[in-house]
Amino acid sequence: MPAQSLKEKLISKLKEIDDPAILEEVSNLFELQEPETVYQVIPQQQKAIDKAREQIKNKETLSDNEADKEIDEWLNK
Repeated sequence: MPAQSLKEKLISKLKEIDDPAILEEVSNLFELQEPETVYQVIPQQQKAIDKAREQIKNKETLSDNEADKEIDEWLNK
């Protein structure tokens, strides 16, 4: 479906909605599409972020199953 047709269909549907809860959800959805928020971090946080990125780059990561296993082991200690 061409973008313009889709826009028109969405606008038409939005005009028909009277339920405030649905309109709030649609509003929240659009807000999620806005540009990312820029966060300020302290030097220690930036160091941890940089270390994590380096670990990802070097494939020093765990699968979901491996992480779950480590968490379970840690919680059972």
